[in-house]
Amino acid sequence: MLEQGLVQVYTGKGKGKTTAALGLAFRAAGHDLKTLMIQFMKETDLCCGELISVEMHDPLISIKRFGGNFLDGYTQKKFKSVQERIRIGIARAAEVIAKHEVDVLILDEIGEAIGHGLVDVDDVMKLIDHKPKTMEIVLTGRFMPEELIERADLVTEMKEIRHPFKVGVKARKGIEY
Repeated sequence: MLEQGLVQVYTGKGKGKTTAALGLAFRAAGHDLKTLMIQFMKETDLCCGELISVEMHDPLISIKRFGGNFLDGYTQKKFKSVQERIRIGIARAAEVIAKHEVDVLILDEIGEAIGHGLVDVDDVMKLIDHKPKTMEIVLTGRFMPEELIERADLVTEMKEIRHPFKVGVKARKGIEY
């Protein structure tokens, strides 16, 4: 158990927010601390490297997915469907906090979910308000609201300087997913 849990934010337009949060999870596991990552903007049926790696560290690290990718072309029906799954994810996070089920709780892409209007910033603030003092909470994603940045104990902004996508390099298995 942590002596003191803080609130961390990894935000910005640059790559590496989820990767940094996962690095923290693996470090915590090395000290027998339990981590849950709730992913809000990742497709629920799409497999990626982090899911495979995390399975090797179960029960110390787990990932649960609620929501899905949200692009401008989605219909209102799709928006409502993703929004409902995200509400379920927020409820799960509240339960984890109330029962102090983990030492580290990562709300992956929560900034993105807020930015797209899928979750209200006040709902995330309530999660932080109820955080046990020995639980670390990590929030990732672009569009992180100022209220969450001000509330955090640590804020890191990933800034894109150069990205291979801009010259046609596609997402690579094992690196980007």
